[in-house]
Amino acid sequence: MSRALSFGVIAEAYERFRPGYSEELLDLVMTYAGRPVRTALEIGAGTGKATRLFAQRVDSVTATEPDAGMLAELRKHVPANVQSRQAAFEDLELGERYGLVYAAAALHWTKPEGRWSRMSALLEPGGVFASFGGPFNLADPAVAEAAQAARAPFLDSDDIPSPDGTPADQAMQWPGTELEQSEWFIDVRQVEIERRLTMSADDYVGHLSTISAYLVLPWSEQEQVFSQIRRVLPETVELIADLTVHLARRR
Repeated sequence: MSRALSFGVIAEAYERFRPGYSEELLDLVMTYAGRPVRTALEIGAGTGKATRLFAQRVDSVTATEPDAGMLAELRKHVPANVQSRQAAFEDLELGERYGLVYAAAALHWTKPEGRWSRMSALLEPGGVFASFGGPFNLADPAVAEAAQAARAPFLDSDDIPSPDGTPADQAMQWPGTELEQSEWFIDVRQVEIERRLTMSADDYVGHLSTISAYLVLPWSEQEQVFSQIRRVLPETVELIADLTVHLARRR
C-alpha cells in the first residue's frame, strides 16, 4: 500500500515522463466492446493519461484515483466529459453501472479479496473490463546490463511481480489467469500491442523517478541510484514498452 500511495509527491513528473496511450489501444477496446460505450469508469487513473484517450469516444468517463496529488494533476488535463473522484477501487460505492471499467497500469494495486465480484457489480450486463500495462525495458542488452549493475546496490529489481505468481513464460498472464477462473466474466482475451520508444537519458531517469520501487527508497538513496544509472547511459536510449491488454465481458 505504501507503494500504491507513493506517487502524489511526483505527480508533475509522472505527467511529464510517463508516455500516453495510442489510438490502437482505443480501437482494440472499442472493437471488442462491439457496441457504443456511453459510460466508463477508470480505476487508479493517475494523472489521466488513459482518461484522455477514452474520453475521445466515451460520452462520460469517471476517473477515480486514491492519491490527492495525482488527482489534482489529472484535473488540469482532462476534457469536460470527465468527472473525477478521489477513491480507491475498494471504496467505490456500488450502484451505478458502466459500459466499460478499465485500469491503466493500476490493477495490481487493488486488493484480491472480492476483486472480481466488485468489478462485475460496477459493469452493466455485457459490459467490458479492460486492463493494460507493461514494463519498460532498455532495448540494448549491454545498456540494460550496465543500468542493472548501477541499480543493484539499492534495488534487486524495479519490477512489480505477477500478483498471482504466474510465471513470465506462461502464455496467459495475470489478470487473465484470474479472469478465466472467474464466474462473473467470459470471453477473456490477451492481446499484445508493440510499442517502441526513444527518449533522452535524462528523460529515462525522469521516468524511473516515477516508479514506485524507487519512490519508497530514502531520498538520499534515490539521488544516488539515479545518478549512478545516469552515468552508464548513452545520451539517447531505446525502450521496449509493449502493452499487454486483457479484455473480458461481464456475464
